[in-house]
Amino acid sequence: MTQNHIATVNPLPSSILHNSTEVRRQYTRTAAKQAMQFISRKIRVFNRNAVAVAHEISPVQSSH
Repeated sequence: MTQNHIATVNPLPSSILHNSTEVRRQYTRTAAKQAMQFISRKIRVFNRNAVAVAHEISPVQSSH
């Protein structure tokens, strides 16, 4: 049982595969996209937690 691993999102034609600049550019684009998705997911979780904490703290502060 072998697995077929495709390293890039869009497979490149064999004529371009020998052009290392184009391959590197596509890897960089994919890596940047993955990094942005990771960061935005972390920010979304952080904001969600911050809102939850703010809702828990606000009644305590207003009762004083």
